[in-house]
Amino acid sequence: MSFDALVHSTLRRIRHATSSVSDGENAPYQANTSKLGARLWDVFSRTYDLGFVAFGGPPVHFQILHKRFVEGQGKTPWLDEQTTNTTREQYQELFALAQATPGPGSTKMLFNIVQIHAGIIPALFVFLIWSFPAGIAMYGFSLGVQRIGETLPDPVYTLLSGMNAAIVGLIALSAVQLARKAVTDPLTRVLVTAGAGAGMCYNALWYFPALLVMGGVATLIWDFWGRSWVQRMRRRRQRRQGRRRTSDPPAPEIDEIEMDSIPTMDIQEVPRAAELQGPLRRQNASTQDPQTNPSEEVHSNQASNGRTVLPTHIIPVKTGILSILLFFLCFIIFMVLRGVLHPAPLLLALFNNMLLAGTIIFGGGPVVIPLLRDYVVDPGWVSPRDFLLGLAVIQAMPGPNFNFAVYLGALAVAGPASSHSVPSIVGAILGWLGIFTPGLWISLGFQSIWQSLRKHRRGYEYVSSALRGVNATAVGFVFTAVYRLWEIGYLTKEATQGVSLGEEPWWLVVASATYVGVEWFGVPPFVAILAGGCAGVGWWGAVGRHLGK
Repeated sequence: MSFDALVHSTLRRIRHATSSVSDGENAPYQANTSKLGARLWDVFSRTYDLGFVAFGGPPVHFQILHKRFVEGQGKTPWLDEQTTNTTREQYQELFALAQATPGPGSTKMLFNIVQIHAGIIPALFVFLIWSFPAGIAMYGFSLGVQRIGETLPDPVYTLLSGMNAAIVGLIALSAVQLARKAVTDPLTRVLVTAGAGAGMCYNALWYFPALLVMGGVATLIWDFWGRSWVQRMRRRRQRRQGRRRTSDPPAPEIDEIEMDSIPTMDIQEVPRAAELQGPLRRQNASTQDPQTNPSEEVHSNQASNGRTVLPTHIIPVKTGILSILLFFLCFIIFMVLRGVLHPAPLLLALFNNMLLAGTIIFGGGPVVIPLLRDYVVDPGWVSPRDFLLGLAVIQAMPGPNFNFAVYLGALAVAGPASSHSVPSIVGAILGWLGIFTPGLWISLGFQSIWQSLRKHRRGYEYVSSALRGVNATAVGFVFTAVYRLWEIGYLTKEATQGVSLGEEPWWLVVASATYVGVEWFGVPPFVAILAGGCAGVGWWGAVGRHLGK
């Protein structure tokens, strides 16, 4: 085949794949069931830039994914309504599932969205697109860190501190935006506040999963028992008050005021008006009839709209359960090896630590930072300064923050605890595989179980109710991330382990300006982060370089 023929053949295939995708654009929420090549092109055309433009960490990532796959941004949305009456509610379900399983939340969210739309192979393909750019950049940064001295120039510290301050503002904005979606009633408002406060006050491996479970149990009890009990108490109180009114003597007539002339409102008109507003509609739908379950209204809305459940790439439940069991079998084997071998080879110990971190991390960023510090700094593999340098840079990188493991794995293999017999790229790959594999593997299994539960009305009611509480509690953890990064974001020569950004008021100005710029003026997140770094260098030139004199 000549070169011209090869080029024309390739263009025809791309055109055919593009036309196949465009044909499906007239059917929103429809899964792509075309050939594998067309599905790969479909997901590539919608996600090829995410690994380069998704700055700001998981809280911002969730907003980007919502705009791209739920709102569509001028293209057809991917998420199907299925058994819910709004796409935003399905997005909240996937968000809660991503938070209820271990591993990187935004990566699992993207993986599950693509898996539902196009299948597992395109989902793995998108994961590579999503994680590789920042992973390669972090490995390159590790090579540079290996060659620098013990201290850095002062402008570098203020550059990193300014970027950290801008990232705090971005995460705070994302926390507020996520809370607006998660808060649907007073209980979820309490759970968001409680999750944020509890996450700030204490930190342990078991703590964040326990908070998520308590949040799910709280909404489950309220939806199926607490709300009806409160309504019965209200009706009983109203009946007692009614009997008291009938037993009281009639009040004397007042000639000066004609009561019939005062306009009255039928009490049934209030919930009718509230139906026009999204969050209030969901609250009032549950109070109109105490015997009506919210999910029954969902099914009735579907029936009236004539919507049907559209096909998706669903993995059989048995396959999902077997995959979860297989993962935990492999996990147990590696943990046994970790306990039996004394001392364990560095590469095995590194992979085991990353595998363990990826398996037990719930809540994403607020937990992964102190946990990875314990797993690589305490054994002496990575210095505290290098750890915080990588932390500052990964916060400014697009894509998943779990690419931090690539940087740490490379430094561990090249560090003082290593025999230097293998190149640092091996440690980077082991760290990348160890930190990402558990979350994606477990998430895939639970996704199949969840899709099966959606078909069973009663099971779906219970699980969706619990996920509402998990979602609200997980949003509270985003506020925890704001506090955690704020407390270690200021880097100096004397405090290479990081101190509170509150030590210098300028960082509060940078964080506030970032919040306002992105929220009210539409500044892109990566531009805001770069501006924060420039503001840090500018502060050093005007003020910081004179402080030590």
